[in-house]
Amino acid sequence: MRDRFRDLEGPLAVRKKDVVLMATVSSFENLSHPTRSELRQFAELFMPLFQASSDEAKRQAVAALSQCETMPAAVALFIGNQPIEIAAPFLAASKAIADDTLITIARMQGAAHVRAIVSRDSLSPKVIDALVSLRQTQPRPAAASAPITESQTVPLTPAPTETNEADALEEQRIANEAALRERILGLAGHLGHKEDDRLGLRTLTDIQEALLVRFARSREAMHFATALADALSASRWLAERIMLDLSGQQLATTLTSLGMGFLDAVFVLEKFYPHLAERQHNVTRGWMVLDALDPEECHERVDAWRRADRYTYKPDVPDAPAPQETPNHRFIHQAPAPRDLRVLGRRSR
Repeated sequence: MRDRFRDLEGPLAVRKKDVVLMATVSSFENLSHPTRSELRQFAELFMPLFQASSDEAKRQAVAALSQCETMPAAVALFIGNQPIEIAAPFLAASKAIADDTLITIARMQGAAHVRAIVSRDSLSPKVIDALVSLRQTQPRPAAASAPITESQTVPLTPAPTETNEADALEEQRIANEAALRERILGLAGHLGHKEDDRLGLRTLTDIQEALLVRFARSREAMHFATALADALSASRWLAERIMLDLSGQQLATTLTSLGMGFLDAVFVLEKFYPHLAERQHNVTRGWMVLDALDPEECHERVDAWRRADRYTYKPDVPDAPAPQETPNHRFIHQAPAPRDLRVLGRRSR
């Protein structure tokens, strides 16, 4: 009986550690903005548990952590250096890996890890240059070493053919490097897009941004709504509805989509929504709200709001030509209102 329990002790201990590992990962996922102490505690707990867990638990933990926005740099480097069958989803999808960490993993690991890094949706120029330079320094083709070994035993007569082969190999290496660079640049097509490139996007002018900041400073909500509607080329009703969101999320989304400066947007949010001026982790809540937004998602949401506004709200300006289309005699023969008659009667006296 004791021997049977001893046989089960190992699997049960591993299963227990698997449960503790997943619980630790789940609790970390629930932290939207972890502090430095929380990041440090997670790093201290995660690594020993990860090493003691089963491969299946490791895969599940890495898959869950690949969706986290923030992560300790030590944990990111630790996961990236795991075998490729475990680290692949993390290297390909995680947004919490810094460029320096990706470069370090690519230099420490093999081609499989490099392929996982290349498959990412976005690669910075720094990472691309590092991958290309790594490709230049790493390969040592066997064919290139063969003529050298042969030249040690073969007489000097075939030297011209060896030099021709070396030149051909060098040309082939350069061609392969150029092809690799073109492939990486093709996968990283986002490099041509800069954050300050707003071509084709609705953008605040300097005057509009100055007016919005001024009205926010004096907390003139009515004037601010008018200026915001003008910046959106939308109805005042849409601007007021955006401002009525007391969480400030809709106004933050709108200001991000319009390209307002980050500090000015934080100032506007804190003026209209005082609860966003509360400080958390050395920054205000308004700062955290803006920092968590994705500009592309903001553009899509604001465009959807403007389309809905055009469908549901009909301004008075397009109806202005209507009186010109109606016969003038309708207005000529209309009797004035009784109040107007009284006024006219007083004037005639």
